This record gives sequence, C-alpha cells and structure tokens, in this order.
Amino acid sequence: MSYDLLIKDGLVYDGGGGQPFKADVAVKNGIIAEIGTCELDAAEVIDASGAIVTPGFIDLHTHYDGQVSWDEKFEPSVYHGVTTVVMGSCGVGFAPVKPQDHDKLVRLMEGVEDIPGTALSEGITWNWESFEDYMSAIDFPHTIDFAAQVVHDPLRVYVMGDRAVFDEPATADDIEKMRDLTRKALEAGAVGFSTGRSDVHRSADGEWTPSSEATAEELSGIAAAFKGLDHGVLQAVNDFDLERGDPAAFDREWGLLEDFAAGADGRPFSLSLMQRDFAPKQWRQILAKSEDAKKRGLDVNLQVAPRGIGVILGLQCTFHPFIGFPSYKKISHLPLSERVEIMRDPAFKAQLLTENTEKLAGDGTPIPPIADMLLAQIDFISCKMFRLGENPDYEQSVDNSVYKAAEADGVKPLDKIYDILLENDGKEFLYFPIYNYTDLNYDAVFEMMKHPQAIMGLSDGGAHVGTICDASFPSYLLLHWARDRGGKGSIPLETAVKKLTSELADFAGFTDRGRLKVGMKANINVIDHVRLRLMPPRMVQDLPAGGQRLLQNAEGYRATIVGGVPVIRNDQLTGALPGRLVRAGQAA
Repeated sequence: MSYDLLIKDGLVYDGGGGQPFKADVAVKNGIIAEIGTCELDAAEVIDASGAIVTPGFIDLHTHYDGQVSWDEKFEPSVYHGVTTVVMGSCGVGFAPVKPQDHDKLVRLMEGVEDIPGTALSEGITWNWESFEDYMSAIDFPHTIDFAAQVVHDPLRVYVMGDRAVFDEPATADDIEKMRDLTRKALEAGAVGFSTGRSDVHRSADGEWTPSSEATAEELSGIAAAFKGLDHGVLQAVNDFDLERGDPAAFDREWGLLEDFAAGADGRPFSLSLMQRDFAPKQWRQILAKSEDAKKRGLDVNLQVAPRGIGVILGLQCTFHPFIGFPSYKKISHLPLSERVEIMRDPAFKAQLLTENTEKLAGDGTPIPPIADMLLAQIDFISCKMFRLGENPDYEQSVDNSVYKAAEADGVKPLDKIYDILLENDGKEFLYFPIYNYTDLNYDAVFEMMKHPQAIMGLSDGGAHVGTICDASFPSYLLLHWARDRGGKGSIPLETAVKKLTSELADFAGFTDRGRLKVGMKANINVIDHVRLRLMPPRMVQDLPAGGQRLLQNAEGYRATIVGGVPVIRNDQLTGALPGRLVRAGQAA
C-alpha cells in the first residue's frame, strides 16, 4: 500500500488539548491512515517542518445559506483553516419556502444579515421547496464541508403565511406542522434548529423577524421534534428585550429559552454571548443563569467570540456615519471616485457637517439603529474607533482612537472621521467594536472564553458582508491569543486548537472530524504559526448583480486539506472542490 498524501515532520496538535508531538500524518482514501513515522511512499508529500499540524477548524455560526447555492468557494472562511461550516444561524435562511415567499425571505436575510438583496435574488437558484430538497440542491462540490440547520423564520412563513409576520401566535395546528417539518429535516441530516429573538434583527423593510415573538409553547413544541434522535443541536440569539425598558424581560426571555432547550429531550443548546454596550453587565447574568441550568441537567452552551464584534465603516461599506445626511444622500448614487471628489470640496464638507441625519439612506432603505446611537454618542464612540492598519490590530487603546486624533488636530470627532474616510481615494476603513469592547479591553472576552460552558462561535461567515468581516476569528485566536498576547492573558496553543476543533465537533455531533486520529476524516491544517498574520479587510465586487462584500485573507497556511485533498496551498486556493454536505446522524 502507498499513501495518497503524506504530511512530513510537522508538530502535531491533535485537537485533544494535550501537548504536541513530532510526527508524520498519512492519508489514504480521504481518511487518516497513520500518525507517527510513516515509511511508505505517497503520491503527494507536504513538508510540514517548522509548522504545526492541526485538525481542520469548525465554524459553528455562519450564514452561507444563500451563497452556498451559487458559490462553491466559501470565502473568506476557507482562508482561515476552516474545513467545516455550520449554516442556518439565528433563525434566518431560505428553506422551506413556497415560490411566492422567495422575496420575503430575501428581504429578511438582507435586513438581518446585511447581504445585498439584489445579489441574493439573482444568485439563489431556488431549486427547492422543502428543507430536504434544499439539502439535496446544495449538495454539490465545494471547497470545504458544510452542514445546515433548520431555521425558524422560513419555517414559520412556510406554515403560517402572512400570519407569521403580524405578531400572531402560532396555533396548535401550526406548531404541529412546524414540528413535523423539522423532524423530517433532522431525519434527512439537518444538524439542528435555530431561532432568533433579537430586537436589532429586522427585515430590510424594518419589520420584526417572524420568529422574534414566538411563544414558549411554539418553541418547545418545535423542539419536541428532537425526541428520540441521537443527533441535532439547538441555537438561539436573544438580546432579552432590554431596549424596550422592561425590567422583567430578562427572566421572562430566559425562561422561554430554558423551555426551548428542555423540549429537545436533552440535545445540546447554544446561545450567543456578548458584552453589549447598552447592557454591559448582561453577559454575567447569562453566565449565572447558564450555570444554574447546567446544574439542573440542561446542556446549555455559550457561543463566544475571540475579539470585539464590530463594524467596518467606509464609503464603500453598507454603513458610515454620513449615509443619512441630506448632502451625502444627493451624491450617494455616484461612483466612489466622483463622491470622493465632491466630498473633498471644503464647502461641501462644511455644509454637510451642519446637517442632521435622516431616517432613510439615499436609496430609500431604513438607516440602521446603530446610526442614531453612533451620532448621539460620537465623542464616546470615537474613543473606540480605530484604523486597523496593515497588520490589523483589534485590541487598541484610546490613545490610538479617532477621538485622540481629532483632539490632536483640534477638530471634532465627526470632522476627523470625514477626513479619514476620504483617505486612500475613499477606500480607507475605520473599525468600531460594538460588542465585547465596552471597557476598551479584552477582560470580558478572556473571561467568557475561559468559561467551561463556552464554545467558539459568532464569526457570521457569509453575513454582514458590507459591514463586518469576522470569519477570520480562527486565525485571530491562533495568532493573537495563542502567540502574540503573552502573559496570563493568553491561551496555550494546544487549548486554542482544541477550541476550534474537538470541542466544536463534540458539540455538533461530528464524530468523524475534529481530531487527528487514525480512521478520522482527513480534514487537516498545516500552519506556519510563527509567520501567521491577518491581512487587512478589502472590498471586492464579486457577488451576483454586481454586489460587493468584505473579504479578509491570512498568510501562514501552508496547506488546508479537506478529505485528503489540499484546497489551500501557501495561502491560495488550489481550485479543488472536495467539500460536501455533512448529513448529521448519517454515516459519513
């Protein structure tokens, strides 16, 4: 016998959290065949000397649900060692769906996850109705593997029609139908079920999402679809109605989530955990409630991010502070170069800075709530608004902020923001962390990540394409927390690898990946950890209908391998497409 692929002389981090060891890793027929001193010949050899060898990373929280139907690359996740993504987070997606509801689901995804509606409308193939049809339609070769969750919003619209979006409780018959459809999808290989209960999440028309006001009876009724199954997870996002000023909202919403988790017959449940500016202590309440629920037998897990979750502001981006100003709205339809030329006119700038923002952007779309918050608190917010630089730095002090730069120039922060966004011919970006950087440090992030119920998540790969670029989270965890940060506020590399691999595989029920062991699927990374670096985010115009999105690459990935086939060599795509749909609960 000879091997198909041999990874030679690497330092192996097997995903279990133990100390690394020097070894070769041999692959045959897409499976890890041997680990140790491998003597047989191989059709292809990868030199891993000076590099680390890890299992392929798993990203538990993405939104490639539409993109997967037309785009096989899974950019930007594929550039960051990710070999398996889970789609269908936060309750939004595109199946099941009736033909007359295509646009309704596009408007939901456009509003909630900032993916251009024109790109979705033109790109999505729509060759499905049921969730089972959807899984079959997307099961064609891609760069990496992917799994899909049943999503609450489309399910509710499919069963309830227009009643789903008019704050009308589901009837017992509605709930039974949603439960039956969820069960069929789970039996066909769906990896779980997700729902969304965030007041920030709105459709592109400003409407509530269908699932946002679902009752406890509805959620627990749908969760009953998991009974008797030995696979499947639940996921939710919830901001606990704090923006409504109801002091009883937290306990009410938490009780509803517990009913949801309890209804699924012991299946694992995960909830997004972030430090929010408008509720800076809420994350500790969630930790306390989660610990108590765990003691009572509920498998509650918390998805956390390894850095601030923030928006990228720029004239090319979906959002910047000036999109609602009357003077800017008059030129917003022009190409970037023409806008920049006009905005460089001192008279134009002087006029714009006397104005107030309006509720609609130049294209008539509602301006997101963040705009009012940003402009109302611009002095405070500009204290944590930064240039990322050529080697993006996400953990900066107030001394590097826009506020301090404005102070040094003797101008107001909004004036300084205006000037910065015109730099680099209008292609300059500013980074503003909304979550996880309330105190201008990573203390909360570090505490969250160390919590025993924490799992890595929240990258939102494929979503917020004009404002956020967080699919680089895996690379960031390795280079910042496990290499550069140092001291007591760092994470051992073997722990970081475990957090990106076996912990997530165990949570999601992926028994064939997440560890480097003989007999496991050969999803593997070879990483030059010493030279690993993030590249700055960049805007590209490659979506259908001319849509644009932010991408971010990395340097240091000597190889990323899916099923024994390299899809990345020296940080570049190889063109190989070995990735396929992972059907949970079914044989690999």
